[in-house]
Amino acid sequence: DPDVSSAWLLFCHCQRATDPAQPCRRTALAQPLSLLNIHRHLKLMGAPLVTEVAEDPEKISTVHLQLGLPLVFILSQKETYEADRRTAEFVAWQLLGKAGVALLSRDLVDLNVLQRSNVALKTPEEGMPIQYLVLEDTDEVVTLVEDKNKVKQIQEDEQEEEEEDEDEKESNNQDIQDDQVVEAVARDKKRELPLEHILVLTEENFHSSLSEAARTVVLFYASWEAVSLAVLRSYSEVAALLKGTPGVLLSRVNCWDWPGLCSQENVTQFPTMRIYREGQQSVTYSGMWGTEELSSFILLSQVSCPLKLATMDEAEGYLRGEFPPELSSHHHTSLLGVFSTATSEAREAFEEAGNILSGHVRMGVYSEDDALTLSQKYSVSPPALLLARSGGRSVEGIALSKHSVQDMVQMIRYELLDIFPEITVPNLPQYLQLGKPFLILFSAGDISQMERKEMLKLAKGRAQQAFVACWLNLKKTPVGHGILRTYFSTTPSLPLLLWVNLHAGGQVFKFPSEQPITEMNILSWLEKLQAGLEIPSSTLSEEDWKPPLPAYDFLQMMEPSTPELSPHSGDTPAQHPPQNPAEDTAGGDTATREEPSQDSTAEGVGSPGRDLRGTAPRLAARDKQGKRHSEL
Repeated sequence: DPDVSSAWLLFCHCQRATDPAQPCRRTALAQPLSLLNIHRHLKLMGAPLVTEVAEDPEKISTVHLQLGLPLVFILSQKETYEADRRTAEFVAWQLLGKAGVALLSRDLVDLNVLQRSNVALKTPEEGMPIQYLVLEDTDEVVTLVEDKNKVKQIQEDEQEEEEEDEDEKESNNQDIQDDQVVEAVARDKKRELPLEHILVLTEENFHSSLSEAARTVVLFYASWEAVSLAVLRSYSEVAALLKGTPGVLLSRVNCWDWPGLCSQENVTQFPTMRIYREGQQSVTYSGMWGTEELSSFILLSQVSCPLKLATMDEAEGYLRGEFPPELSSHHHTSLLGVFSTATSEAREAFEEAGNILSGHVRMGVYSEDDALTLSQKYSVSPPALLLARSGGRSVEGIALSKHSVQDMVQMIRYELLDIFPEITVPNLPQYLQLGKPFLILFSAGDISQMERKEMLKLAKGRAQQAFVACWLNLKKTPVGHGILRTYFSTTPSLPLLLWVNLHAGGQVFKFPSEQPITEMNILSWLEKLQAGLEIPSSTLSEEDWKPPLPAYDFLQMMEPSTPELSPHSGDTPAQHPPQNPAEDTAGGDTATREEPSQDSTAEGVGSPGRDLRGTAPRLAARDKQGKRHSEL
C-alpha cells in the first residue's frame, strides 16, 4: 500500500536482558512517524515499568497521566508482595504504551475501600474519582484499559452482587443448607475473622518462614470449602490464645491460591494442620477441630513425647504438673512411664508409643537407678504407668503387662479416658470406639453430689469394664433433647438414667424413676437386664442416617458442552497460555505494534502471575463463594 509507510520505529529493551545471547525485547511504535509521537513513545519507554507507591492514589502523578494515559494500581499486601510484584510487571508489559502500572501496598496506605478490591484505575481526566474493582485475572486488566465501557460493566456487576447479598439476608430462612457446617458458615458470612496473628504463607516465603521459630504451625485450607472456613474460625481463636507464646508461630496456606505448594507438601485433604520443626519430620494433627483441642495439641507438641526425666525431683514435679514449666498452665492428665534397667524392651515400646501419641498426650519417662523406689511409692513395680489426674492430687499406679507398641497405645488411650465422663459432641467418638453399652444419666444441668458419688462408685467397681458409665448435661449439650425424642415419643422427666446398647440391637432401657439412683439399685437393675427380665422402652431403627435433603446431582445439572475448568479461573484447555513478560508485549493494539517475527517466540510460555494473587479474594469467577465464606 503506497499510502502506508514501511518504516518501523523499534524500542529495544536490552538493559533488561539477563543473558547476552538472549534477543532483546522490542516494542514498536504503532502510531504514525511524527515528531510528537516519537517523543511521546520514547518518554513512555523510558518510564519505570512498575512504580511502587506508598501514599494516597489521588495524590499520585506519573508520566502516563501527564501524557493522557490511565494509571492501573495493583493492590498488594506484604505477605504476597513477591507474587504481586511479578503480576504487576506482567500487566505492565501487556499495557506498555497504553497505560502505567503502579504497585500500591495496603499495609502502608489506609484505603477506605472494600477489602476484596484488588485493582484500581485512575484516569487522566480532571475530577474523575479513582475506580476500585475486583477483577478475575490479568486479561481483565488489559480489557479494562482497552474497553472504557468495561469499568461501568464491572461496577454494575458488583452492584448486582451486593443487591443479591441483601436479598439473601432478607430471605435467609428460605435458603437453608442441608449440611450443618455449610449452613453455619453461610449464616456467619458477614463476620470478619481476626487473622492478624496468623502469618500468611505463599510459595515465596513458605520455606524461609519455617526457620523463623522453633515450631511453625501451618493450617492448609481451601477458601471455598465450608469445613476449612469453620476450622479457620477456631484457628483464629487459637492464635489469640497463644499470642506471645515463645517458640510457636501460627501460619496458614490457602491451597486454592497456592495448589503447587500444597501438592509439594502432600496435602491431600482440607483442612490439614501440621507442626514443622527444624531437622525433624512434620507432625500432622488428627483430632477434633475445636479451639481447646487445637491449642492443646500445639502446646503439647512443644515438648518431647515422652519427656525424659533425669531426677526423682523432676519426676515428682512432673506428676504435680509443675514440670516442664511451658506446660504448667496445661491442666491435663500426666502419664509417667517408670522402667528399670532390666525392662528396656518395655521402655522402647513406650517411647515408640509416645511418638505415635505426640501432641495428644502428656507423657514422661523415668528409667534411672531409683525407678523402683518411685514406683513402689505408688504400689507398683517397673515396668509401670503412673497416672496423675487433677494436678497430681490423685496418682494411680498401673502395671504394664503388655509390651507391644500397639497394645501400649491402646492401653494409654483407654486409661486417659475419664472414669465417669460428661458426654459432649467432641468427646463422644472416643467413647463410642470402645464398642460398649452406655449407662448414661441425662440431666437438665449439673448432677447432684449424691448422684455423682453413686455413679463414680459404680464406674470404679468390678462391672466398669463391661459398659461406659457417663452423663449428659442438656443445658451444655442441647442435642441431647433430640436424642431423647428419638428414644421416647414424649420427653420424660429428668434426671433420667438409661441403658443404651448402640452396638447390639439398639435397645434402650429406662431405669425405674421411682427408685433413687444408688449403686446397689443400679446393679440390681442391671442384673435383671442381663437375665432378660426387663422390657426395652424403645428399639433404635437400623436405618442409615441420611441428610435431611436429597443430594444435588451436579454432573447432570452441568451443560454437556461446558469445557472443563482448570483450578485457576480464566484458564480453559482451549485457551493458549498467556505470554511471558520476558517475551514481547501483545500485539494488535492502538498504542503499540509488535514486530511480526516476535509473535512466535512468545507462544506457549506460561505467565508467572495470571490470576492476580495480590489481595483476597481475587478471583471474581469464584467470588460468589468467596463473598459468602471469605476469611478476609
